[in-house]
Amino acid sequence: MAVEGDAEQVARTAEQNTDPVDVVQRCAHRELTLGTAESLTAGALSSRIAEVPGASAVLLGGVVAYSNQVKYQVLEVSERLLEDNGAVDPDVAASMAVGTAERCGTDIGIATTGVAGPEPHQGKDVGTVYLGLACRTEAAERLGLSLPEGCAACEKDVHTEQWLAGSLLLDLDGDRAGIRAAAVEAALKLLEDFLLTEPAGLDTDS
Repeated sequence: MAVEGDAEQVARTAEQNTDPVDVVQRCAHRELTLGTAESLTAGALSSRIAEVPGASAVLLGGVVAYSNQVKYQVLEVSERLLEDNGAVDPDVAASMAVGTAERCGTDIGIATTGVAGPEPHQGKDVGTVYLGLACRTEAAERLGLSLPEGCAACEKDVHTEQWLAGSLLLDLDGDRAGIRAAAVEAALKLLEDFLLTEPAGLDTDS
């Protein structure tokens, strides 16, 4: 996913494609709860979701995991994975999503990690962002949900029997603020895409 332009253009372009109201309503309709784990976005994603009236029925909590220490100690991301791959990594993102769902006691976890700039970090270019997504296997199977297109399943350090978990790679353009804003909107879009699968027998006109 590449979004070009300055910070305002990046945010404006992303906002045209996402709506946290849809995410909250879809979760509430399915009785699903949500937790966030944010490194790159540092709480901006949970703030966007919390703007929706009634979001407290869905958004139970979140972790701002800006440092590897918090990723490891709070979210229980594998210390070896962090040492070997760095924080900007697909399996780290997926593990963060699982970790926040476990810590917050939610059905779904969504995570952000990446490089906003102004300089590359740990060998990763500015604009490299990974979004992590995790859902309890029981809930995913009950509702017929699967990872959206482009979201790669996680293979390391995740309780795969208990969790459907994966990550999405973004290649974002813009300045630091623009990349962070676009990552928030992309995370909302990922949640929206994940929730598009309708449960069997759901009346979509009601």
